[in-house]
Amino acid sequence: MPIRARIVKIGNSQGIRIPKPVLEQAGLKDEVEIDVREGQIVLHAASAGRAGWAAAFAAMAQAGDDELLDGPVPLPTLWEDEEWQWP
Repeated sequence: MPIRARIVKIGNSQGIRIPKPVLEQAGLKDEVEIDVREGQIVLHAASAGRAGWAAAFAAMAQAGDDELLDGPVPLPTLWEDEEWQWP
């Protein structure tokens, strides 16, 4: 059975209060992503910003797709060999 909520003014915005049991049932905690689909507002748990990156990089390395695009690392210059001093 749907739960009704009233839209209320919050500063210059508007919002609704979502009952705690509804948030718990949906598994929503600290942060959500909001989508609008066909006249509906859809909330879902925010995904981790870099989720899956480690697996993607491992797959790239296994496929040999992780080489530098600029080619091999350039050889040091004479200035780097003779004049550069580390602090």
